[in-house]
Amino acid sequence: MLFVAFTCLLFSSGGAGAVKLIRCKDNERQALLDFKKEIVEDEFGFLSSWGSQEEDCCKWRGIRCSNTTAHVILLDLHGWFDFTTGNWFHLSGKVSPSLLELNHLKYLDLSCNDFYSIPEFIGSLSKLQHLNLSCGFFGGRVPHQLWNLTNLKYLDLSYNDFQSIPIPEFIDSLSKLQHLNLSHSYFIGRIPHQLGNLTNLHSLNLGFNFGVDVVNLDLSYQLTVENLEWLSDLRLLRHLDLSTIDFQKVDLLQSIDRLSLLSSLHLFDCNLPGIIYPSLHLTNFSSIPLSIIDLSENHFTNSSIYNWLFNFSSSLVDVDMSGNPLGGSIPDAFGNMMSLESLSLSSCSFEGEIPKSFKNLSRIRSLVLYSNNLTGQLPKLFQTLFASKNSLEFLELSQNKFSCSLSNSDFTIFSSLRQLLVGNNKLNGSFPNRFGQSSTLEYLDLSENELNGSLPDLTSFPLLRDLYLTNKKIQGKLPESIGELSNLKRLDLSFNLLTLEFSSDWIPRFQLETIALVNCKSGPHFPEWLRSQSNISILHMSGAGISGTVPNWFWDFSPKLMYLNISNNQIDGMLPDLSRKFIKLDRIDLSSNRFKGLIPLVPHNMSSLNLSNNMFSGSITSLCAIVTEFLGFLDLSDNLLSGEIPDCWINGNNLEILDLANNNFSWKIPASFSFLHHLKLLNLRNNSLIGELPSSLKNCSSQRVIDVSENKLSGQLPVWIGTDLTLLAVLSFRRNDFHGSIPTSMCLLNLTQVLDLSQNKISGNIPQCFKKFYSLIQTESSSTIISIGLSQNLSYIVGTQIYYRFGKYVPSALVQWKGKVSKYGTTLGLLKCIDLSSNKLVGQIPQELASLVGLRSLNLSRNNLTGHFIQNISQMKELEILDLSRNILFGAIPIGLGSLYSLSVLDLSSNKFSGKIPRSTQLDTFNASVYVGNNKLFGLPLPLCPEDGSTSFPPPNDHGKAEDTFVTTGFYVSVVLGFTIGFWGFIGL
Repeated sequence: MLFVAFTCLLFSSGGAGAVKLIRCKDNERQALLDFKKEIVEDEFGFLSSWGSQEEDCCKWRGIRCSNTTAHVILLDLHGWFDFTTGNWFHLSGKVSPSLLELNHLKYLDLSCNDFYSIPEFIGSLSKLQHLNLSCGFFGGRVPHQLWNLTNLKYLDLSYNDFQSIPIPEFIDSLSKLQHLNLSHSYFIGRIPHQLGNLTNLHSLNLGFNFGVDVVNLDLSYQLTVENLEWLSDLRLLRHLDLSTIDFQKVDLLQSIDRLSLLSSLHLFDCNLPGIIYPSLHLTNFSSIPLSIIDLSENHFTNSSIYNWLFNFSSSLVDVDMSGNPLGGSIPDAFGNMMSLESLSLSSCSFEGEIPKSFKNLSRIRSLVLYSNNLTGQLPKLFQTLFASKNSLEFLELSQNKFSCSLSNSDFTIFSSLRQLLVGNNKLNGSFPNRFGQSSTLEYLDLSENELNGSLPDLTSFPLLRDLYLTNKKIQGKLPESIGELSNLKRLDLSFNLLTLEFSSDWIPRFQLETIALVNCKSGPHFPEWLRSQSNISILHMSGAGISGTVPNWFWDFSPKLMYLNISNNQIDGMLPDLSRKFIKLDRIDLSSNRFKGLIPLVPHNMSSLNLSNNMFSGSITSLCAIVTEFLGFLDLSDNLLSGEIPDCWINGNNLEILDLANNNFSWKIPASFSFLHHLKLLNLRNNSLIGELPSSLKNCSSQRVIDVSENKLSGQLPVWIGTDLTLLAVLSFRRNDFHGSIPTSMCLLNLTQVLDLSQNKISGNIPQCFKKFYSLIQTESSSTIISIGLSQNLSYIVGTQIYYRFGKYVPSALVQWKGKVSKYGTTLGLLKCIDLSSNKLVGQIPQELASLVGLRSLNLSRNNLTGHFIQNISQMKELEILDLSRNILFGAIPIGLGSLYSLSVLDLSSNKFSGKIPRSTQLDTFNASVYVGNNKLFGLPLPLCPEDGSTSFPPPNDHGKAEDTFVTTGFYVSVVLGFTIGFWGFIGL
């Protein structure tokens, strides 16, 4: 069910309009009480005044009666969502048919509540003029009885879930409508031309409607339009929102030239073409009084859109062109929009400096230039905007290339500035000793720059609520004066060299809601000042140098805590029952500490739990309680856990990351894993699991990574791996007891980059169809990162920074030889390897393997392979590691091997190769150990030719020129799945 969180406008009634000498009608009073009986949830007491001590229902909350007849004419029970507290103020239950007694009702607002479905009887309230059912969790169909509401002037059905149905055509019977809002409600299909009959419309909003293909999770179903002739009939239209409707094949802008009263136009993401049609007569638009226009997220690329837009220069107040690939410089003409108050040009690929014409924007309140390639000195930009020194409130310059020393950039010249965002630019130098006084600044983001030195006194900004200074070079002690910022709510100083050393009795005046102090030294003791922060919802103090046990007060200090991350410290001890401590807590990361004992109980609504790399022991059966539809991420790897993996995953349909590696789990893989339909990463590496791989795992068709290596699993390699898990990028079955041949269906794994079947009992031939591995044919990766993006939003937002955005995780692989391990995480996309070593493979090496020109590591050692070397080996230019040792290969080593200039690891030992070893700059770097056990080979680096006598080889333990470069005869490349949480890559909003 759709969940919407937005603030509804508060309608004040409270009986102010009731006439003192007139009491409400008894039947209407009783009808309202009957309505109250059907309400099953009224947590905030909306209806507490109904029927209590006040008898006159005209004085009840949300009721207004006629001054003359005392009939109830208004019922306003709208709910609302408070973003600051996270509370949803609403009613829940059923809309009682008793409201039919209110047959004089003109105004009905049930928005932002939970009332299941729209009751048909509302269509009988024939005197209704205003009906607001938005944000009401209403689903199903729109009752056709609403067509009876012929007096209706205002209809709002937005923010509901009508489950991919068309807009009802009977809507045209509501001919008196002046306001119609059907946005965000999952309507699909053709927009009915009957809307053109609503000639009294002043406002029309059909935006943001998508349908859902529940089978394929496809959101592509949306409203469509065949023509817009009906639109020109709406001559009274002042506000029009058609966002997300595809107008690629319809001349939309031409269709609005008759809307002479239009003042607000919203066309976000409408697939509008980059070229305005030549037939567009620009002069027709000069009389349209457009003041607000949103053309963001379309495809405009050239100046023709400017010719159309600048027709309205004299009237425009709010312009949003963000997300269009316009490129070039920002046109000077924007500076001629003298009435402009809000301008958004973010993500438009603009470059160069801000136009000098911006000096004319004396009324500008909001200027958003986020994510371009703009350059120039910040002081010069401030000087250009000097005319707006009394009006500018919001300035967003993040993700550009603005430069200069911060000490020379006095933004306090803008007396009304409330929010300044200059993150991810090229600001440098130290902070000024003290900023100028600013009595208005509430939001300051200077993160991701090249700032250094210590933080100054920030008490010049007494209203500051949000402070974001994530950098890498800010150092010294955090001044205690920061505690004087009594309005501060969100603080992020992560990834600096800061030390938080406060006196033991330091109690800040602020009450923070978000604290992010990643890698800031706050230890060794747990920060005592946190004890005073009772409103914390997000606490992120990873890598803070904290050691010892967690004090008892910490587990009770903030009942509002939703996200807790104290990973990468040295905290020890046992954990209490967390399910009783933090009711709202749904994301926990305590990884890489020294916690021990049993896994604690945690809240049932957990969406992300990471307890990896600790010393937890015992069973994990207690965690069955959190395997619900909320759970998206679970990592218990690198602990001392034991026993069976409980078979309790039936309700874990939304689990996407499951890592139980490096523990002592035994017995079989649970059959209920088959219910993990959205699983993308399964890591069971290095346990003691037995039995076959359950065939039910084929139901987990979204998997990108599977690692069951280093267990005791047996049986044949499953055919369904290739046919059903076609999205796999990493597959590791290493070091088990799998037997039988490699099924040809594995060749269907087009996206696989890492395939490790080594150290099993696999027999038969290497399939020739291995040449079909599409990812291994590509010589370049689209990215060095194999990322796993979660559909669940497991991220959390701190200001403009999103920590591990959308829950993206980066798997890692370990390449291991001579007892040394190299980890590939962010570069895993470059690690393209096949490891079939230490099996019982026979037959020839398929010559077709030479077509895998993107392969970087090939290990076929320790098998019973026969036949010749890969003859076209010269095609495999990316190959860095090649191990064919301990087979029965014969014949000459091809000359083409010498042309592999990336080759750094080579082992051809213990075969029956013969002839002269090819010479090349690359091959000459290898020593004789590479060729040991091939008695008929001769030439460098071997010291003698066979006809000259016995061949001398170096000792068996001498394997090359450098200890870290060459492999032993037992060399193997193993893929050992772990994963690196993409936690510290910030992405700005």
